[in-house]
Amino acid sequence: MDLEQELMQRLTQSEDDIIQIRRHLHEHPEVSFKEKETHAYIKNFYHDLDCTVRNCGTGYGILVDIDSGKPGPKLALRADFDALAIQEDNDLPFKSQNPGVMHACGHDGHTAYMMVLAKNLIALKNQLKGSIRIIHQPAEEVYPGGAKSMIEDGALKDVDNVIGIHVMSTMPTGAIGYHLGDSQTGRSNFTVTFTGKGGHASMPQLSNDAIVAGSYFVTALQTIVSRRIEPADHASITVGSFDGVGTNNVIKESVTLKGDVRIMRESTRTVIHKQLKQIIQGIESTFGVKADYQIITDVPVLYNDPKFTVQTVEDIKTANIPEVTQVTDFGAQDPSEDFSYFALKRPSTFLYVGCDANDGQTHPHHSPNFLMDERCLLIAAKAAGTATLRYLFK
Repeated sequence: MDLEQELMQRLTQSEDDIIQIRRHLHEHPEVSFKEKETHAYIKNFYHDLDCTVRNCGTGYGILVDIDSGKPGPKLALRADFDALAIQEDNDLPFKSQNPGVMHACGHDGHTAYMMVLAKNLIALKNQLKGSIRIIHQPAEEVYPGGAKSMIEDGALKDVDNVIGIHVMSTMPTGAIGYHLGDSQTGRSNFTVTFTGKGGHASMPQLSNDAIVAGSYFVTALQTIVSRRIEPADHASITVGSFDGVGTNNVIKESVTLKGDVRIMRESTRTVIHKQLKQIIQGIESTFGVKADYQIITDVPVLYNDPKFTVQTVEDIKTANIPEVTQVTDFGAQDPSEDFSYFALKRPSTFLYVGCDANDGQTHPHHSPNFLMDERCLLIAAKAAGTATLRYLFK
């Protein structure tokens, strides 16, 4: 039996272990930057295995190094493990036990398949070339994310390339998706507080109404994408919070708005930031209010290196993994992903593994009824494992 066949057989035999780990993590979710118990659980898993483990970054990041002792390239595999502040609605035997917290994006599955894949690669490491670094990353969901501090703490030292995988409930189970070049949106956040002059609703002429100013701001934002961004480009601006709560006969003195920007080109981010500032300044002048604002550049556009992505995809295709029904370019994806920081530093690829529950319902990511078909986890492990072996022996 050759090495690749042996790894695939090991992973098939380990499918129940992957599912068991995933369900444990699903029952015990922790939000970004508070993943203390998850960190301990992952680290303990590697305690008696023949690998090097260390904490990494300012959060709860973990690096696991698998060194064959032979010369060769160094490949990093990344999986995230934070949950979201969402109350789970699913009726599952392994439903979240932490009120108001849920694995609603699949990071429990990412961590489970990666742990078991790593264990099997460790068992075979004397037959490998080069080395593998497993990056268990916390805090993907919340700014500033976990990737940046791990990179600053040496997560990519001596690493040549990085592979990441995300399960996708919008793709059928059995499908593996990819895209070349700009593949997921970059993100910015903004907060604006308009302060005017409060007063009595019967005497509006004596006040400067912050709610009116804020409302015009929301309306004016809609012109940025429609009139300042070229139609072939991709951009969106969302105001997700308008703090205008008051009473019916009082003119509000101050309101705070919070919003989200998504772009598929970094040059588009520059245009939107400039327009945001101009509109804010215009609102100040028009309504006689003062604006305090902050515009934060969050994650960059995720760029899949074309050469490395094509190589990885071809390796997976030609492996003829029996559980894989298709390997297809699914196009660029709308969500943002802080794997993009790794891709800025090293030629990388971020792949998608379908996990549609196929029950006639939609279970979108970040929803309280997110579900995955757990068969996707073995597919993710085999795809990453195949790509790893073929990468090391090229």
